[in-house]
Amino acid sequence: MTLQGIGVLGGGLMGSGIAEVAIRAGYDVRLLELDDRAVEAGKERILRSLERAVEGEKLSSIQRDEALQRLSYTIEISDLIDRDLIVEAVVEDLEVKRDLFRKLDARCPERTILASNTSSLAITDLAAAVRRSDRVVGLHFFNPVPVMRLVEVVRTMVTSEATLRTAQEFATSLGKEPILAPDSSGFLVNRLLVPFLLDTIRLLEAGVAGVEDLDKSMVLGCGHPMGPLALCDFIGNDTLLRIAEIMFNEYREDRYAPPPCLRRLVAIGRLGRKSGEGFYDYSGEKPVVLGV
Repeated sequence: MTLQGIGVLGGGLMGSGIAEVAIRAGYDVRLLELDDRAVEAGKERILRSLERAVEGEKLSSIQRDEALQRLSYTIEISDLIDRDLIVEAVVEDLEVKRDLFRKLDARCPERTILASNTSSLAITDLAAAVRRSDRVVGLHFFNPVPVMRLVEVVRTMVTSEATLRTAQEFATSLGKEPILAPDSSGFLVNRLLVPFLLDTIRLLEAGVAGVEDLDKSMVLGCGHPMGPLALCDFIGNDTLLRIAEIMFNEYREDRYAPPPCLRRLVAIGRLGRKSGEGFYDYSGEKPVVLGV
């Protein structure tokens, strides 16, 4: 199947990133948000990212302007009925996603592929909500989408070969490296990453080491670009908590159980970079370690 029109549900960090890489790759993209205020926030995210690409000489100003001409916005789900592929990137809530998939299934032509950018929910649970279950697939991008090259392509037991092939070819056309991931909570990357992050928080809770030393140990000792606690703040501690809860409910293994420290940080609003405070304080020029 040749894709032309792409729809993106949600203009947050992930949705705006997916929309950006798609317009840069030459696709006509329509981004759906809840209201006009959210649309403006999504526009600003994409424009800022494109400006950084121009400043870094990864994109010319002409290419930026041409890409922006391929992007449109809407607050009406009916405006997506002409899309060949729709990628959902909304809140990590199964019922919210299933409701959107049902609405799209009722409105879109049979050819439309429905994809989800979920990082922890099983794609089968979304496919079960629609009639076109053979045309449902997972396309899990990583943050920041314009930079990170990996895409997990998730096939359910009923995803057709044609749908899988189209999803893989789409990821490749964006300059990404697709890998086939199993349809189990967390897929591949988060089944490795989430226990690592949670174990780091447990070491902090136990007093084994402080925030700075735990992060330095992995940056300087293992060559990671970012320490695990800084990464928690980058992902969002609330997002990590939600993913951990979903994975623990799926597997019932202690390594996925959210540590009390993580729950407390979220409860008091220390969500990480997006709130200005998490394991670090981001109000100054450089992050400063906060106590937990």
